[in-house]
Amino acid sequence: MTTDTPTDVFEEHRPVLLGVAYRMLGRVADAEDVVQDAWLRWSGGDRSAVREPRGYLVRVTTRLAIDRLRQIKARGETYVGPWLPEPYATDFGDTAPDTVEQAVLADSVSLAVLVVMESLSPLERAVFVLREAFGYPYADIAAMLDRGEPAVRQLAGRARKHVEERRPRYDVDPARRRDLTERFLAAAAGGDMAGLIELLAPDVRLVGDSGGKSRAPLRVLESADHVARFLVGVVGKGVPDAAVRFLELNGGPAVLVLSGGKPDSVFQLDVADGRVQAVYVIRNPDKLRSLPVVR
Repeated sequence: MTTDTPTDVFEEHRPVLLGVAYRMLGRVADAEDVVQDAWLRWSGGDRSAVREPRGYLVRVTTRLAIDRLRQIKARGETYVGPWLPEPYATDFGDTAPDTVEQAVLADSVSLAVLVVMESLSPLERAVFVLREAFGYPYADIAAMLDRGEPAVRQLAGRARKHVEERRPRYDVDPARRRDLTERFLAAAAGGDMAGLIELLAPDVRLVGDSGGKSRAPLRVLESADHVARFLVGVVGKGVPDAAVRFLELNGGPAVLVLSGGKPDSVFQLDVADGRVQAVYVIRNPDKLRSLPVVR
């Protein structure tokens, strides 16, 4: 006979629920709100008929996330400049993930994949997350979403094709990404244009997300020359009382720039064939508040 309280059971599954909600929404605060709503339903509802708490809670969380995503899309909010997901602290460490499951989880939470997933419908996104990131059988997903299994398989196929066609190819090995990130940072900090261009792929892209609340490019920059010139120019202007920290975000190494001890910006790279394929810069202060300030 188990003595676990409703709180114990929920807290055991909270990391999975937050993982589902974040992948669905790309926003930490919204994901936390959804998980809190799931807790209220769990703690205040009739649990006597629940035989598998994890499946039940994932179902509730997924449906709440779909509703939240539909509300966000219905509002039709305009965003100033390019949009990137809110960075999410992960903990796979400085070496490659230990298991295939961890590697899949890391990839499914990457900035590149989350950006592509933004163009999926809420139902497509739910099916993709539950199937591709968490490995749920189609029958279970169908039950969670109150859809027939053939319809779920069709949604999954459409979502998978869309993501695969648009997903950038990159190296998921954190050690190699960390090494190139350190070399990239040293070249940028030293104003070494030639060194930067050597590290950048010829068709590299820089995506800056400021939400109009700080300085960042309002369009995607393309080509090694344009990206290198921008980075050297930014470093040349400097950040007051700056400090740099390495941490893991969205399944890979990232650089957190602090100004006066507070998060100023995040840099993360996509790497393939030994070169930087994409540079993501997040400077929207609303998206940096939840980051751990590593000392």
